Amino acid sequence: MTDNNSSKQSIPDKGFFGQPRGLSTLFFTEFWERFSYYGMKAILAYYLYYSVTKGGFGLEQSTALQIVSIYGALIYMSGIIGGWLADRVFGIRHSIFYGGILIMLGHILLALPNNFTVLMIALLLLIIGTGLLKPNISTNVGMLYEKDDPRVDSGFTLFYMSINLGSLISPLLVGTLQVKYGFHAGFALAAVGMFCGLLTYVITNKKNLGDLGLKPSDPLKAEEKKKFGIIAAVTIIAIVLFVSISLMTNTLTIGAFANFITFLGVILPTILITKMILSKKVSKKERSHLFAYIPLFLASVVFWMIQEQGATVLAAFADTKTELSVANITNGLIDFNIPAAWFQSLNPLFIVFFAPIISRLWVKLGDRNPSTVTKFTVGVLLAGAAYLIMIVPLSTEGLIHPLWLVLSFFLVTIGELFVSPIGLSTTTRLAPVAFQSQMMSVWFLSNAMAQGLNAQMVKLYDLIDTKAYFMYLGSFAIIVAVILIILGPKIRKVMGNL
Repeated sequence: MTDNNSSKQSIPDKGFFGQPRGLSTLFFTEFWERFSYYGMKAILAYYLYYSVTKGGFGLEQSTALQIVSIYGALIYMSGIIGGWLADRVFGIRHSIFYGGILIMLGHILLALPNNFTVLMIALLLLIIGTGLLKPNISTNVGMLYEKDDPRVDSGFTLFYMSINLGSLISPLLVGTLQVKYGFHAGFALAAVGMFCGLLTYVITNKKNLGDLGLKPSDPLKAEEKKKFGIIAAVTIIAIVLFVSISLMTNTLTIGAFANFITFLGVILPTILITKMILSKKVSKKERSHLFAYIPLFLASVVFWMIQEQGATVLAAFADTKTELSVANITNGLIDFNIPAAWFQSLNPLFIVFFAPIISRLWVKLGDRNPSTVTKFTVGVLLAGAAYLIMIVPLSTEGLIHPLWLVLSFFLVTIGELFVSPIGLSTTTRLAPVAFQSQMMSVWFLSNAMAQGLNAQMVKLYDLIDTKAYFMYLGSFAIIVAVILIILGPKIRKVMGNL
């Protein structure tokens, strides 16, 4: 096992904007990986429900949104496997590299002409690749800091900027290519983005990260390797048989699969957290921290349910219920149609602008910093407000002004800055030593659970009045925030100074 303390001493302490130099490698690798992910996801729903004559597959809108939600859930569920493989087989650094290769191959397949089978294989490669890369690169960031380092929240907020710089630029470029040259041109650009990320990582990781995260933290023992091989082989065979039989009997429908993913989204984090709580490798203090983590996890699920609907419900809303003709808005002064995918850049645009401000604020506040519970509460409140304000324009007939969508994205984005980077930071600090990568997988499973639940919610969006949909989900978020306020003192007491 790598000696983390000696590794940290070999890395310049303030080589990247006052942060460890290794953050620069992880920052730029994540930038390009998120460029590829969000560029593809910005047009995925449209690719599925646009007619064949427009380059899509012509699926029903509700089915297309379900597929995007299922894909999003599986992306984050795969982090369990990626975290486990990093902890016990590959090590964090090798997992990041292998994941990047699979992601690039997935985007290359998407750039090929329309074929639903090829599309499914491409999404599978993206799911596995992201599972290997996403939780482990965040864990690698956490390893750059001691647990009591006051820069850790600031460092994670800077790292979060890399995610959003990539996701800011990519929908604009990919969305424009999709409108002008078709979906496959947009997917090809996403593949180029991941290649740039891999190149950055290969060139700089040894110099900036040393041996940090090279070896698994809890490697498989000799007797465990054989057992693992058997379990892996049996699991793969079972999945292949299940899919083959389901296809032959025509029982593998999108709706049935969505129900299964929703079930997995709930049961997987439950099993993983329970496993850690009961593990003999976890100390009494670490177990106490895990119990304090549970309400924060559930609050983040509610937040992500609303935030992740930006790529499904709000994406469809932008495409079908929003005035995209600038000529109609400006009384003919500007003749331009806004590509619907451009709205996906609003979230990262606001984060890029406000993340440095909030990051600096946390540093300036020092000991007066709001608690983790308070930050989560504010985030969930803002998410609820982001949906409740959509009730206002829907009270009138016709297409809504695009600025209402801008306001909704703005509110949920500010909420995200109070939840996501803080959640990453808190997860690394509360993680039991023996489950570092797997604990990060638990954090990403909050998003998986949210998107698994969204696989059901997007059906509701098609069934009930749009105004009622925003009202119900927004009100639910507000109620959860109030509960978090009530439980706050107890959670803070269990967490101690973390």
